[in-house]
Amino acid sequence: MTKFHVPEGVVNNKGNIYMASTSPLNVFEAYYEQFQRDFSLFLKCRAEEVVEGGCMILTFLGRRSDDPSSKECCYIWELLAMALNEMVFEGIIKEEEVNRFNIPQYTPSPSEVKSEVMKEGSFSIDRLDVSEVHWNPFNDDGSDDGGYHVANLMRSVAEPLLTTHFGEAIIEDAFCRYRRILTRIMSKETTMFINVTVSMTRTAS
Repeated sequence: MTKFHVPEGVVNNKGNIYMASTSPLNVFEAYYEQFQRDFSLFLKCRAEEVVEGGCMILTFLGRRSDDPSSKECCYIWELLAMALNEMVFEGIIKEEEVNRFNIPQYTPSPSEVKSEVMKEGSFSIDRLDVSEVHWNPFNDDGSDDGGYHVANLMRSVAEPLLTTHFGEAIIEDAFCRYRRILTRIMSKETTMFINVTVSMTRTAS
Protein backbone atom coordinates (compact mmCIF):
# COMPACT_ATOMS: atom_id res chain seq x y z
CA MET A 1 0.00 0.00 0.00
CA THR A 2 1.09 3.58 -0.43
CA LYS A 3 3.02 5.07 2.44
CA PHE A 4 0.85 6.13 5.37
CA HIS A 5 1.77 9.57 6.63
CA VAL A 6 1.86 10.66 10.25
CA PRO A 7 -1.38 12.64 10.54
CA GLU A 8 -1.50 16.24 11.60
CA GLY A 9 -3.16 17.04 14.89
CA VAL A 10 -1.58 14.42 17.16
CA VAL A 11 0.65 16.76 19.17
CA ASN A 12 -1.28 16.03 22.37
CA ASN A 13 -0.83 12.24 22.26
CA LYS A 14 1.21 12.40 25.46
CA GLY A 15 3.10 9.26 26.47
CA ASN A 16 1.88 7.33 23.41
CA ILE A 17 3.44 6.58 20.04
CA TYR A 18 0.26 5.40 18.31
CA MET A 19 -3.46 5.36 18.98
CA ALA A 20 -3.94 4.06 22.52
CA SER A 21 -6.62 3.74 25.16
CA THR A 22 -5.34 6.95 26.76
CA SER A 23 -5.23 8.95 23.50
CA PRO A 24 -7.62 11.91 23.20
CA LEU A 25 -10.43 11.75 20.64
CA ASN A 26 -8.73 14.10 18.17
CA VAL A 27 -5.86 11.60 17.79
CA PHE A 28 -8.23 8.87 16.59
CA GLU A 29 -9.93 11.33 14.26
CA ALA A 30 -6.62 12.52 12.80
CA TYR A 31 -5.40 8.98 12.15
CA TYR A 32 -8.68 7.94 10.54
CA GLU A 33 -8.86 11.01 8.31
CA GLN A 34 -5.27 10.37 7.16
CA PHE A 35 -6.16 6.75 6.39
CA GLN A 36 -9.14 7.89 4.34
CA ARG A 37 -6.95 10.20 2.24
CA ASP A 38 -4.15 7.70 1.75
CA PHE A 39 -6.33 4.67 1.01
CA SER A 40 -8.53 6.62 -1.41
CA LEU A 41 -5.42 7.80 -3.29
CA PHE A 42 -4.09 4.23 -3.33
CA LEU A 43 -7.33 2.92 -4.84
CA LYS A 44 -7.40 5.69 -7.42
CA CYS A 45 -3.83 4.94 -8.52
CA ARG A 46 -4.43 1.20 -8.72
CA ALA A 47 -7.59 1.79 -10.74
CA GLU A 48 -5.44 3.36 -13.45
CA GLU A 49 -3.41 0.12 -13.67
CA VAL A 50 -6.13 -2.54 -13.46
CA VAL A 51 -8.31 -3.30 -16.50
CA GLU A 52 -12.08 -3.40 -16.21
CA GLY A 53 -13.07 -6.73 -14.68
CA GLY A 54 -9.58 -7.25 -13.29
CA CYS A 55 -9.12 -8.47 -9.72
CA MET A 56 -7.06 -6.99 -6.90
CA ILE A 57 -6.52 -8.67 -3.51
CA LEU A 58 -5.10 -6.77 -0.53
CA THR A 59 -4.06 -8.09 2.87
CA PHE A 60 -2.93 -5.72 5.60
CA LEU A 61 -2.86 -5.38 9.36
CA GLY A 62 -6.18 -4.24 10.72
CA ARG A 63 -8.62 -4.92 13.51
CA ARG A 64 -11.88 -6.80 13.89
CA SER A 65 -13.36 -4.28 16.31
CA ASP A 66 -14.81 -0.90 15.35
CA ASP A 67 -13.01 0.52 18.38
CA PRO A 68 -9.79 2.22 17.16
CA SER A 69 -8.22 1.82 20.61
CA SER A 70 -8.75 -1.96 20.58
CA LYS A 71 -5.85 -4.09 21.81
CA GLU A 72 -6.14 -5.98 18.51
CA CYS A 73 -4.29 -3.15 16.78
CA CYS A 74 -2.77 -0.88 19.42
CA TYR A 75 -1.30 -3.20 22.03
CA ILE A 76 1.92 -4.05 20.20
CA TRP A 77 2.76 -0.33 19.97
CA GLU A 78 1.62 0.42 23.54
CA LEU A 79 4.25 -2.03 24.77
CA LEU A 80 6.97 -0.30 22.75
CA ALA A 81 5.79 3.01 24.20
CA MET A 82 6.15 1.43 27.64
CA ALA A 83 9.81 0.66 26.90
CA LEU A 84 10.44 4.21 25.72
CA ASN A 85 8.69 5.68 28.76
CA GLU A 86 10.93 3.57 31.01
CA MET A 87 13.85 5.31 29.34
CA VAL A 88 12.21 8.69 29.93
CA PHE A 89 11.83 7.86 33.63
CA GLU A 90 15.53 6.98 33.82
CA GLY A 91 16.56 10.17 32.02
CA ILE A 92 17.92 8.40 28.92
CA ILE A 93 15.57 10.17 26.52
CA LYS A 94 13.43 13.25 26.96
CA GLU A 95 9.68 13.10 27.56
CA GLU A 96 8.98 15.63 24.83
CA GLU A 97 10.81 13.42 22.33
CA VAL A 98 8.38 10.57 23.02
CA ASN A 99 5.41 12.93 22.91
CA ARG A 100 6.44 14.14 19.44
CA PHE A 101 6.89 10.61 18.02
CA ASN A 102 3.93 8.86 16.35
CA ILE A 103 3.92 5.69 14.26
CA PRO A 104 2.85 6.31 10.62
CA GLN A 105 0.44 3.38 10.36
CA TYR A 106 -3.30 2.78 10.47
CA THR A 107 -5.01 -0.55 11.17
CA PRO A 108 -8.54 -0.28 9.74
CA SER A 109 -11.61 -2.30 10.57
CA PRO A 110 -13.47 -4.20 7.81
CA SER A 111 -16.25 -1.60 7.89
CA GLU A 112 -13.75 1.22 7.35
CA VAL A 113 -12.17 -0.60 4.41
CA LYS A 114 -15.59 -1.25 2.88
CA SER A 115 -16.63 2.36 3.34
CA GLU A 116 -13.56 3.74 1.56
CA VAL A 117 -13.77 1.27 -1.33
CA MET A 118 -17.42 2.16 -1.91
CA LYS A 119 -16.77 5.87 -1.58
CA GLU A 120 -13.86 5.90 -4.05
CA GLY A 121 -15.94 3.87 -6.52
CA SER A 122 -13.34 2.25 -8.79
CA PHE A 123 -13.75 -1.27 -7.36
CA SER A 124 -16.53 -3.51 -6.11
CA ILE A 125 -15.87 -5.81 -3.16
CA ASP A 126 -16.18 -9.53 -3.84
CA ARG A 127 -15.06 -10.73 -0.42
CA LEU A 128 -13.89 -9.16 2.82
CA ASP A 129 -12.37 -11.40 5.49
CA VAL A 130 -10.61 -11.12 8.83
CA SER A 131 -8.01 -13.60 10.09
CA GLU A 132 -5.83 -13.98 13.17
CA VAL A 133 -2.07 -14.54 13.32
CA HIS A 134 -0.16 -15.15 16.55
CA TRP A 135 2.40 -12.49 17.34
CA ASN A 136 4.93 -15.29 17.18
CA PRO A 137 3.47 -18.09 15.00
CA PHE A 138 6.51 -20.32 15.55
CA ASN A 139 6.49 -20.23 19.33
CA ASP A 140 3.40 -18.98 21.11
CA ASP A 141 4.14 -20.51 24.49
CA GLY A 142 5.35 -17.24 26.00
CA SER A 143 8.96 -18.34 26.29
CA ASP A 144 11.84 -15.90 26.08
CA ASP A 145 12.40 -16.97 22.47
CA GLY A 146 8.88 -15.75 21.71
CA GLY A 147 9.65 -12.27 23.02
CA TYR A 148 12.94 -12.29 21.12
CA HIS A 149 11.32 -13.17 17.80
CA VAL A 150 8.51 -10.63 18.13
CA ALA A 151 10.90 -7.88 19.22
CA ASN A 152 13.05 -8.58 16.16
CA LEU A 153 9.98 -8.57 13.91
CA MET A 154 8.87 -5.20 15.22
CA ARG A 155 12.42 -3.89 15.13
CA SER A 156 12.54 -4.45 11.37
CA VAL A 157 9.56 -2.08 11.10
CA ALA A 158 10.26 0.46 13.81
CA GLU A 159 14.05 0.81 13.96
CA PRO A 160 14.39 3.22 11.00
CA LEU A 161 11.65 5.41 12.46
CA LEU A 162 13.14 5.38 15.95
CA THR A 163 16.66 6.02 14.67
CA THR A 164 15.54 9.04 12.66
CA HIS A 165 13.71 10.54 15.64
CA PHE A 166 15.78 9.50 18.70
CA GLY A 167 19.18 8.66 17.22
CA GLU A 168 20.95 5.33 16.87
CA ALA A 169 22.41 5.29 20.38
CA ILE A 170 19.13 4.29 22.09
CA ILE A 171 18.15 1.45 19.77
CA GLU A 172 19.74 -1.57 21.49
CA ASP A 173 18.53 -0.47 24.91
CA ALA A 174 15.00 0.23 23.65
CA PHE A 175 14.57 -3.15 22.00
CA CYS A 176 16.15 -5.02 24.91
CA ARG A 177 13.49 -3.47 27.16
CA TYR A 178 10.81 -4.16 24.56
CA ARG A 179 11.82 -7.82 24.38
CA ARG A 180 11.57 -8.13 28.16
CA ILE A 181 8.10 -6.53 28.20
CA LEU A 182 6.89 -8.73 25.33
CA THR A 183 8.15 -11.88 27.04
CA ARG A 184 6.26 -10.99 30.22
CA ILE A 185 3.03 -10.15 28.39
CA MET A 186 3.13 -13.17 26.10
CA SER A 187 3.54 -15.49 29.08
CA LYS A 188 0.22 -14.24 30.48
CA GLU A 189 -1.96 -13.39 27.46
CA THR A 190 -2.96 -14.71 24.07
CA THR A 191 -1.57 -12.17 21.62
CA MET A 192 -2.74 -11.86 18.02
CA PHE A 193 -2.30 -9.71 14.95
CA ILE A 194 -5.47 -9.18 12.91
CA ASN A 195 -5.27 -9.27 9.11
CA VAL A 196 -7.94 -7.77 6.89
CA THR A 197 -8.13 -9.26 3.39
CA VAL A 198 -10.26 -7.76 0.66
CA SER A 199 -10.84 -9.10 -2.86
CA MET A 200 -12.07 -6.50 -5.36
CA THR A 201 -13.03 -6.25 -9.02
CA ARG A 202 -12.33 -3.19 -11.17
CA THR A 203 -15.61 -1.66 -12.24
CA ALA A 204 -16.38 0.17 -15.45
CA SER A 205 -14.91 3.66 -15.70
